[in-house]
Amino acid sequence: MALLITKKCINCDMCEPECPNEAISMGDSIYEINSDKCTECVGHYETPTCQKVCPIPNTILHDPAHVETEEQLWDKFVLMHHADKL
Repeated sequence: MALLITKKCINCDMCEPECPNEAISMGDSIYEINSDKCTECVGHYETPTCQKVCPIPNTILHDPAHVETEEQLWDKFVLMHHADKL
């Protein structure tokens, strides 16, 4: 399941540089997460880094519109970072 950034975002710039998949970028008014790139940090870290660094509780949540299994997240990670080895 990809993550999403809610309207509670204060644009503090903490999450964007921490994303190992470059899935976070500035949207029209707050940061947004590209669900095609978000692996919830699977393949990089044990928990999503953006959630760890966000200073506002419950601002970065699971996106119910993009439900994925852990296996699907791993597949996405491999395709993004190791496609040349397949």
